[in-house]
This record gives sequence, structure tokens and C-alpha cells, in this order.
Amino acid sequence: MDDKKNTLKSGCRYTEPEELNQYLYGLSEPKYQKFSSALIPNLPAQAVIGVRLPILREIAREIAKGEWKEYLIGASDNFLEEVMLQGMVIGYLNVSLEEKLTWVAWFVPKINNWSVCDSFCTGLKMTKKHPREMWEFLQDYIRDDREYFIRFGVVMLLIYYTDEKYLDQGLKLLEGIRSQYYYVKMAVAWAVSRYYLSDPKQTLEFLNNCQLDDFTYNKSLQKITESRKVDKETKALMRSMKRKSF
Repeated sequence: MDDKKNTLKSGCRYTEPEELNQYLYGLSEPKYQKFSSALIPNLPAQAVIGVRLPILREIAREIAKGEWKEYLIGASDNFLEEVMLQGMVIGYLNVSLEEKLTWVAWFVPKINNWSVCDSFCTGLKMTKKHPREMWEFLQDYIRDDREYFIRFGVVMLLIYYTDEKYLDQGLKLLEGIRSQYYYVKMAVAWAVSRYYLSDPKQTLEFLNNCQLDDFTYNKSLQKITESRKVDKETKALMRSMKRKSF
């Protein structure tokens, strides 16, 4: 592993898809590949190479320092790690917000599983510097009808917009989502639980009056009870609020 890391640090940018694919296979771990592929049931196991996220991030940093545009345009989408790496590179780009958002919009249609979606969102840290612009950018995604367009918007909300300034607007956006997709429902439930941790009183009021579908509502309660930051009394309250008709 040390030799592989030294090769990476030597300046190779891995812009050729075939070369990058071979390099990633050299970093794969069979046990991790089995574990990782089991977590993403909508992808065939053979579409997962089995490279750990910290290693992918290190490669992404190196690519972002070099001919990153050439890499992104020519990148292959055959494997989970190849797509995930593209998203990470975009997150590390040192470009204007306008150019960054152009690449974000280019990448979102490539997302086809929760793992790529969530790692991509985590890497878009420029959101902290440009919260207003990013908030406006996300609105169309949250109101979209495509599974991972919506999940992208919702996960961005729960990572970057749970403070008091955006709490009310965020909850209203979540309530307005009407989707049959499992990974959208789970993201909304996750987001509601994050909002609860940010402001229990307002989020509890929301839960008592919201129009979330039964599955998403009950999953929201479950996510809250699973948090270590919630006391026993609150967990008992959440369990008592479960919709019995579900």
C-alpha cells in the first residue's frame, strides 16, 4: 500500500480511464468489496471495485491539482468508484462558484445510488461559503421527480441547512416532496431527524401537523430514536407517535 501511495504522490494524474481503472483495481480489497457492494443492492456486485473512500479522496485531490477537466470529460462510468471519484474531484476544484455549479449540474445525472449521492454532497463544502446561492441552486432538484435528483437536494439540506435560518423553509420543502422512491423517503426521514436535533420544539410541532406519507413519517421518528443525542423520554415519545395505520 505504501508503494501505491508513493506513486500517487509522485504526480500521476490518472486522466486515462483505462489507466485509472487498472490503478483502482490495484487498490481494491476483496473483503471491503464484498461489504461495500452489499450496501448498494441496486448495483451489481461486479460494478464495485472495493476501494476505500479515504484512498479515493486522496486520488481526487491529486487529479484536481492537474488536468482535471480532461479527466472529467473522458472519465468512465462503469464502476462505482469511477463515478464516485468524479464527484470527489468536482468537490476539490479550486474554481469560481459559477464554474463549480456547472460541473455539479453536469455530474448529478450520473448519480444512480445513495453512496455516490451522499459522498458527493459531503464534498461540496463550498456551500458553507455560498449558502444563499446554493440554496437557490438546490430548489429545482428538490422539486424534481427523478430519484437521485431529489435525494441530492435533500441530502444537501440535511448536511448544510439545518440551522435556525433555514429550518422552517427546509421543513416545508421536505413536506412538499411527493415521491414513491425508497431512497428519497429515507433521505427525507434522515433530514427530519437532523432538523429535530437542531430544533426539537419546532420539529416536533412539524411532526404533529405534517403531511408526510406514513412510511416517511414513521421512518423520521425511527431516525430520531436511533440518535445517541436523544434522551430516553424523547425516544419513548417518538415511539408513541407512530402512525398505527402504517
